[in-house]
Amino acid sequence: MAKGNVRSRSETEPRVRRGYFECRYGQLHVHNAIPPGGGFDEGTALICVHPSPRSGRLFQRFLTTLGRDRSIYAPDLPGYGESDPPSAPPSIADYASAIVDFCDTMRLRQVDLLGFQNGSLVAAEVAIARPAVVRRIVLASVPVPTEAGRVAFRRSPWPAQPLEDGAHLIREWRRTLETHRAALPLEALARAFADELYNGPNAWWGVKAALEYETLDRLMLVTQPTLIVRCRDEFWDATALAHEANPKMRLVELSQWGAELFEQVPEPLVSTLREFLRR
Repeated sequence: MAKGNVRSRSETEPRVRRGYFECRYGQLHVHNAIPPGGGFDEGTALICVHPSPRSGRLFQRFLTTLGRDRSIYAPDLPGYGESDPPSAPPSIADYASAIVDFCDTMRLRQVDLLGFQNGSLVAAEVAIARPAVVRRIVLASVPVPTEAGRVAFRRSPWPAQPLEDGAHLIREWRRTLETHRAALPLEALARAFADELYNGPNAWWGVKAALEYETLDRLMLVTQPTLIVRCRDEFWDATALAHEANPKMRLVELSQWGAELFEQVPEPLVSTLREFLRR
């Protein structure tokens, strides 16, 4: 092939950047991928909402994969990653308001949303709050709180509070191992573990908000075309219940993958999302 016809990697790969934007809680840190063409003539922009106690860093590999044909934004929710924290424990609606602020700041007239685990609850709430702005929504691994889960969390909130002897580190490391069940290499597990610890002593606020959210009732209010992705993680059964709450939503099962879904970004996930999010 002639040298002049060879496109460099920089011409074919999305540009991955980070930036800060204003929201009602202070500065919102956002990971962003822009297609090689600049993002103006491609598909509708996609906003990805991470689960807590993680951050938008969870979507790093996903950004470079799906960001080839649309602009993608992965905010750190308030109190996670590099975003400023709220002054008090927020609700799912409060987290959603930060995403709404971001859309307003960016003057995004139409967006698609993707939420993973308790990030899916935030995505659903944004869709309910801004039905004219949100075009399509992907809910991957949807939690449905139970009273038993609420009681267990009140007895022992997680991530665990810091202890002088460091015992909380062993507890959280074991939780990380159990969640991913050896599906990720040790290096990736260590990054996930560090991501959780970085969020500090209030990292449990997001889990608390998810447990207080009336998932099934709120999902009935989502009117946009919705894809529910069911993967083999701790919310496998809950995701089936979420689909039953609103059977109009399309369901796809990716049972070969679990909590590592958006860090490994398997081809079935990519093809499914590209097909659903077509212009």
